[in-house]
Amino acid sequence: MSSSSPGTTAIYIAAPEPASGKATIALGILHRLTATVAKVGVFRPLTRASGARDYLLELLLEHTTAGLPYEQCVGVTYQYLHADTDTAITDIVAAYHAMAHKCDAVVIVGSDYTDVATPTELSVNARIAVNLGVPVLLAVNAKGRTADQVVSVVGVCLAELSAHHAHTAAVVANRCEPAELAAIREALRIVGPPSYALPEEPLLSAPTVAELERAVDGTAISGEAPLRNREVMDVLVAGMTADHVLERLGEGMAVITPGDRSDVVLAVASAHAAEGFPSLSCIVLNGGFDLHPSIAALVSGLRLRLPIIATTLGTYETASAAAAARGRLTATSQRKIDTALELMDRHVDTADLMTHLAIPIPTVTTPQMFTYGLQQRARSNRKHIVLPEGDDDRILKSAGRLLQRGIAELTILGDEARIRARAAELGVDLGQAKVLDPRTSPLCDHFAEQYAELRKSHGITAELAREIMCDVSYFGTMLVYNSHVDGMVSGAAHTTAHTVRPALEIIRTAPGISTVSSIFLMCLPDRVLAYGDCAIVPNPTPEQLADIAICSARTAAQFGIEPRVAMLSYSTGASGTGADVEKVRRQRSWCAHGSRSCWWRGPSNTTPQSTRGRGRQDA
Repeated sequence: MSSSSPGTTAIYIAAPEPASGKATIALGILHRLTATVAKVGVFRPLTRASGARDYLLELLLEHTTAGLPYEQCVGVTYQYLHADTDTAITDIVAAYHAMAHKCDAVVIVGSDYTDVATPTELSVNARIAVNLGVPVLLAVNAKGRTADQVVSVVGVCLAELSAHHAHTAAVVANRCEPAELAAIREALRIVGPPSYALPEEPLLSAPTVAELERAVDGTAISGEAPLRNREVMDVLVAGMTADHVLERLGEGMAVITPGDRSDVVLAVASAHAAEGFPSLSCIVLNGGFDLHPSIAALVSGLRLRLPIIATTLGTYETASAAAAARGRLTATSQRKIDTALELMDRHVDTADLMTHLAIPIPTVTTPQMFTYGLQQRARSNRKHIVLPEGDDDRILKSAGRLLQRGIAELTILGDEARIRARAAELGVDLGQAKVLDPRTSPLCDHFAEQYAELRKSHGITAELAREIMCDVSYFGTMLVYNSHVDGMVSGAAHTTAHTVRPALEIIRTAPGISTVSSIFLMCLPDRVLAYGDCAIVPNPTPEQLADIAICSARTAAQFGIEPRVAMLSYSTGASGTGADVEKVRRQRSWCAHGSRSCWWRGPSNTTPQSTRGRGRQDA
């Protein structure tokens, strides 16, 4: 990275050919930068003139922190560049510097060969990078190439970049064949700049059901709308008998069959609904045939959420269009985004890469910095977490992301067959998660005995305890109590009371703690604040308020936030009177004596504390 604009560092990602996977690389670098500096932007020097917005720029803008609009992050069109290259580069430089001075770091993504590509396109990218004063990260497509071929391509590209006086900061060989990955990584050691290799990941180029539907000029006739965002991992043309079709089904597959092949349609739909068979992405009915009314009624009776698409194209045309369909890494492709970030985390030492780049020292903590730090701490010390709400799609999707990123080990509570079937429909891989059903788990009886003993003074019998243990919140809490897991995360589908009550009854408070309270971590644009108590003790006594403040400070420190405690009230300093103001004053006095390791202030009005300029005036 280089200081292309005063106070700003930048990197230019360029490729010598299409399908190099620049989006994956750019996303990984952007993610790392947002965890390092406060204001990160993205710039596309070249865009199409079609009027359609650049999907890659829209994806990356979702992950920037500079807050710049789309229009300020683009240079010129390909047509303008081809018509007058020198003037176009001058305009690109002006557009870039206009946005770069508002950022601490900028990721610049070069041309993607989607317009009229020319043999000199890499040279043009080199000229742009030199004029912007930024180094280049070279992305090379290694798909279908041996290690020697990759090194040869890299050598030619480095020579061309050097001929235009561009400095290459790093090389990434992307989409490597798994069998060639180690050899490519070893061969790249001789090329000069720091080099990395990423394996081919089929998911990243897989089309979604919606993209496949457009490719075959189809119409959705049934199915759950959110499942149209699921990736199609393979395509099967069902031209054989139903029994042979069933033998060839695979996870995430789209099955193409004429609409009048009732036997195949019914067999495939039944297989999708049955345990032991793969979860399909969709069924495509080609030929313009409507399902026979009896077959349509049978399929409807299966209550499938599986998308079914109808097209008038013939079998050959449908199969050809489906085979040619390619997916994109877009702003709505959360599974692909997570996969791309995991690829970069696993195969590119971004910390090492950052050492070659001049990154300014941050003076603030953004939400991205905060969450990245938490993720890194979680990865380095993986904990086992129980998620009691396995019947909630949001939990299943989040669980898939946590497992994919290697952040935690997970146990999910609920009916295992239903949870795994629903996860498969959503395209979520829960293969690494344990699923327990409290109603059938061998642990239930033991937990019931323990709970009855703990609560016998409250009239809890063994029979009632067994019934209570079927509640996922209580069962999950008992998993924590017995050290089967390290913690429980709940509350997406249950109230705060339902989530907290089992912990109060079973785990209880730590020694020396007399008040149970809660805090919210509020991620503001330039800092993270802990607010307590906002849920459990809405009207505390002075003694409880002191406990809450000290515990909140300790919790903030556990999350890496320096405890600087402000006691909020409708009064600033000594300007107000009343019972609530006096409560805060007394509490502050006790806190200052009880915890001298924190910085204390209060009573203070909420608005001045939240708005710095106003705060100076009111205080």
